[in-house]
Amino acid sequence: MKQPTIADKKVTKYILQRFGLHMSKRLGQNFLIDAGIVQGIVDAADIQPGDKVLEIGPGIGTLTQALCEAGADVTCVELDKRLPEILSHTLEAYDNVRIIQGDILKVDIAEIMGDGPFKVVANLPYYITTPIIMELLEKHLPITDIVVMVQKEVAERMAANPGGKTYGALSIAVQYYTIPEIALHVPPRSFMPPPEVDSVVVDCKVRPQPAVDLIDEKMFFRVVKAAFGQRRKTLNNALKSMGVDKNIIADVLAKAGVEPTRRGETLTMDEFAAISNILSQTAMEK
Repeated sequence: MKQPTIADKKVTKYILQRFGLHMSKRLGQNFLIDAGIVQGIVDAADIQPGDKVLEIGPGIGTLTQALCEAGADVTCVELDKRLPEILSHTLEAYDNVRIIQGDILKVDIAEIMGDGPFKVVANLPYYITTPIIMELLEKHLPITDIVVMVQKEVAERMAANPGGKTYGALSIAVQYYTIPEIALHVPPRSFMPPPEVDSVVVDCKVRPQPAVDLIDEKMFFRVVKAAFGQRRKTLNNALKSMGVDKNIIADVLAKAGVEPTRRGETLTMDEFAAISNILSQTAMEK
């Protein structure tokens, strides 16, 4: 028996009224009511029967339903304590989903997802998008693909190239671990209630190996963070703010072939890698 499509304004309204559910601004809840967009997300993630999928913030099950229909083995993590019971009703026809109530930044993802590769598919709460993405990437989990709905400006930062205003630490971090590509543009009318910002689905294919070879990953991200800490700061001053001696800075930048007056937003990932590797090598030789 075919189930009613949750990604429908009338169905969503019925679910909210039946369970007396009011959307939480604090949790950034906006429910998708566009079945075409929901299917577009599933298609972008190339969901195949049997794929293991982690969904973050399933809400009332709008995207979850489409993932289940595609045959995925879905694990949902939901922060809102009101929703697991509602999800047990809206998704009761599916035996390929389990709901975990908890904070994605606190749960043990490796433990709940078990062995083997998995995909992440989510309509992320916009107020906490970046911490969630970084949590997924920095844990070196066996993720093959991250397909997420985010605010348009965040997606542009994730996919930005050197030299532009949107290029920054997030660009470097995401592109170090993945190959990001904007998959779908989502208008406000696709949600209930309509958000005041434009949304984008970004598909981040996780690289088998990081984009650059590093001696010390922590040093690399320290340099990146310092370079973008104040956007008008020269690289020379950025490294000074890390506590690096001015004579060492001059030597490191000369070896890396980078002018000390350049700013972080002009540097490629390879140049950041060269600087951090020389700094790491210098530290080891002391």
